[in-house]
Amino acid sequence: MTENTAQEQHPTHLRDLADPAVDTIVMVPGLDGTAELFYRQQPLLARHFNVVAFPLPNRRFGTMHDLSDDLATLVDEVSIDGAILVGESFGGALSMTTALRHPDLVKGLVIVNSFPYLDNRLQLRVAPWLIRAMPWAAMPVVRRITEHRLHSAHTLPEDLAEFRKRMLKIGRNGYIRRLELLNDYDIRGDLPQINVPALIVAGTDDRLVPSARWARYLGRHLPDVEVLLLDGYGHCCLINHDLDLDAHVHRWWSSRSANQGTEREVGTDAG
Repeated sequence: MTENTAQEQHPTHLRDLADPAVDTIVMVPGLDGTAELFYRQQPLLARHFNVVAFPLPNRRFGTMHDLSDDLATLVDEVSIDGAILVGESFGGALSMTTALRHPDLVKGLVIVNSFPYLDNRLQLRVAPWLIRAMPWAAMPVVRRITEHRLHSAHTLPEDLAEFRKRMLKIGRNGYIRRLELLNDYDIRGDLPQINVPALIVAGTDDRLVPSARWARYLGRHLPDVEVLLLDGYGHCCLINHDLDLDAHVHRWWSSRSANQGTEREVGTDAG
C-alpha cells in the first residue's frame, strides 16, 4: 500500500491561514497524531496568528528525522519566513527535533507537557508489543481505564466526551510507530544548539509524564527560554475550557526580544 504524500496528510480544512503579515503557528500533536485535540486552542490562537495543524502520518515505518522533514516541508509550504511550532507531548519532542534539523524554518517553540528524553525505557519497549497483541477496538476501553492519568481534575464532562469521540480517529500503525520512536529519543545533549525563543508549558498535575520536572530541565538548558507552570492542569490540558493558550503565547511572543538569553518561570492557577 502506498503512503500518503505530505500534501495529502495535511488537508486544507485544518488550515486557518489568512494574513501574510502575521506570524504562522504550526500545531504538532502528541502520540494520538490526529491534531483533533487542538479543537479549543486552534481558534483561540487564530486571534493573533495564522494557524495550521500537522496531523502525523499513520504509517508503520520511518524515523523521527523523517517526521521532522515532513514537518519542515509543511512549514515551508505555509510560511515564507518560518513558523512557531506548538508541540504537545510527542509533538513537543518532534518540534525540538525539527528546530535542531531545520533551524532556518523554526522561529520559535511552544512546548507543552513534553520532554527531551523519557526515563521509563522498559515500559516504552513493552508498550508497542502489548498494543499489537490486543484488538485495536479495545483501545477506547483502555483509555477509559487510564483516563485519570491524562486529564486535569477540573476537566468538564463534555470535554471528556469530546476527547473520547475524537480519539476514535487514531490510526493503529502510526500510534505504535511513534511509541517505538521514543525508545531511542534523547536530545538532552543537543539542547544548547536550539537557538530560537522557547516557551515551555507544563501542567503541575501531569500524571502521565513528569512534564513540570522536564520543563525546569529545559529551562536550565535552552539558551532563550521561559517556563510556564500551569497549576492544577494535567497532561491533556489543551482541551480544558479555562485554558487560553493564545493569551500566554501572544504575551510571550510579543515580549520575546526583551527576554532573550534569560530563563523566567511563571505560574498560573486552574480556574
